[in-house]
Amino acid sequence: MNHFLLHSSWLIPFYGLIGAVLTLPWSLGIIKRTGPRPAAYLNLLMTGLSFVHGTVAFSLIWQGKTEQLLFKWLSVADLDLFLSVQLSPVSLGALELITGISLLSQIYALGYMEKDWSLARFFGLMGIFEAALGGIALSDSLLLSYGLLEILTLSTYLLVGFWYAQPLVVTAARDAFLTKRVGDIILLMGLVALSSYGEGLTFSQLENWALTNPVPPLTATLLGLSLIAGPTGKCAQFPLNLWLDEAMEGPNPAGIMRNSIVVSAGAYVLIKLQPVFTLSPVASDVLIVLGAVTAIGASLIAMAQIDIKRALCHSTSAYLGLVFIAVGLGHVDIAFLLVFTHAIAKALLFMSAGSAILTTSDQNITEMGGLWSRMPATTTAFVVGSAGMVVLLPMGMFWTWAKWFDGSWNVSLWLLAILVFVNGLCAFNLTRIFRSVFLGTPQKKTRRAPEVPWPMAFPMVTLTIFTLIAPLAPIRWPLWLSQVSPISTNSSFTVQWAIPLFILSGFLGCLVGVFRPIRRTWERLANFYLRFFQDLFAYDFYLDKVYEFTVVALVANLSKVAAWFDRYVVDGVVNLVSLFTIFSGNALKYNVSGQSQFYVLTILISIILFLWFILSGQWSLITEFWSSFLTK
Repeated sequence: MNHFLLHSSWLIPFYGLIGAVLTLPWSLGIIKRTGPRPAAYLNLLMTGLSFVHGTVAFSLIWQGKTEQLLFKWLSVADLDLFLSVQLSPVSLGALELITGISLLSQIYALGYMEKDWSLARFFGLMGIFEAALGGIALSDSLLLSYGLLEILTLSTYLLVGFWYAQPLVVTAARDAFLTKRVGDIILLMGLVALSSYGEGLTFSQLENWALTNPVPPLTATLLGLSLIAGPTGKCAQFPLNLWLDEAMEGPNPAGIMRNSIVVSAGAYVLIKLQPVFTLSPVASDVLIVLGAVTAIGASLIAMAQIDIKRALCHSTSAYLGLVFIAVGLGHVDIAFLLVFTHAIAKALLFMSAGSAILTTSDQNITEMGGLWSRMPATTTAFVVGSAGMVVLLPMGMFWTWAKWFDGSWNVSLWLLAILVFVNGLCAFNLTRIFRSVFLGTPQKKTRRAPEVPWPMAFPMVTLTIFTLIAPLAPIRWPLWLSQVSPISTNSSFTVQWAIPLFILSGFLGCLVGVFRPIRRTWERLANFYLRFFQDLFAYDFYLDKVYEFTVVALVANLSKVAAWFDRYVVDGVVNLVSLFTIFSGNALKYNVSGQSQFYVLTILISIILFLWFILSGQWSLITEFWSSFLTK
């Protein structure tokens, strides 16, 4: 039985897909009398079965060997394409994280979207979401992973645009879809180029391929850059980071998954592609630069937001920027740990934020306050989630960063500076939000704010417990993954002072957040220079304006040129022929007398002219040929 459950674990992603199919009678309106809740229960049942099956399989392979399953997909002539699935502690652990957060998010959605008329459609889309994510976790095939990423992009579009009656939601869904498509197209080019070097190349073969197949430097650089483009869009990294901000227009239960495990799917694929980046120092440097710019920039943007979901989503981009840095440096273990610890803590934060939004019917933190005494479970969830995000003993992020700077990895002073900066700003931002939402004097919208119902409280409390025990993962990580050999470092000063500096930066960030005055909606900074930076960060460094005057303007002008060419050149030639026909017909109609001899004369003249043109041209050719023959 155990052997069957382990070897059939590749079927777990299909549970979510089956749940999505079972919701169709309610989503399509075929069944109306029962309401949409039975569809939600069916999808929850399938997600629960996937979580139980994944738990059993994960416990069986905890200390076992990695297994690989091959499925023949296409065989044409000499081409054989296989879809590969890998069963390992890492892949099944990622699948367990996905199904666990998906299950809690769907239970949470029962309370959050209780009165939504299209609840069945939402749960159906969540099932597709879960299926694509589970497939990515188990996939060892380049082609299969790309196809699942495309399904994930489509699901993101549909979930962001769930409330499609609102124009702002439609715009956000469109922008999110198109922004991610930019990276997907370039990623597809890289995957096709990479596959051309080895038939059936899989992620597990990349390390051996990178060591045994020399690639020209230029080719390796272009290949690495193309493979970076896809995860850049999926993980909301600069300059493709604005879609995650706009995606907050969707329902909050989908935002829980999007900010915890959906963006982590792109990082997961990036980590598995890491051997390719070792072939080109340029590609590794680009990863580090992109991660550093996003981590610093997104942290600055987050601390100037007054929308609670947008303030939290920008920190998602910042922490995934640290994953990019870890992959660029070759620290694969650390990248996995960052993804894991961030996903759990961020899911809990979004659950807490969604509870505050539902109770107050508001997302503006300047209009909230005093919720801690009225919503104790929500307040506790936010505190624990915030502690899991910053370097605070004994939470998970502390052990992850401590492992990064324990002397096993080659670290530099600049990396320490970036981490200290990001940790301090994250601590300040979370403290600022906590004070504005949960502390202080109750505002008009928070005076009668009760605690959320049990479908929302239960997953919050459950995830709070999991966040508290999450440090066991980085502590026991060597038992899981030992493929990457540690690299000894000579930067003893950096390692020695890393943890104290992390703790100090978090303490200073919290201290500044505590003593910073709480400003309401109608208040702005009086100092001109401070107000300039406040607007710069609040409007995302005006990146949307930069797009408007560069990429958007270029596409618009090219479209105008193409429209002009189509109208005046392509259509002009067609219209010229038609006008010539009309004018010639009108001219000939005046020469029509109705007498047969006139028609015969017209035909004879035409034939004579036609023959004259032909014979004159042939006669010149005959003359040239004869003269050339005589000269020879």
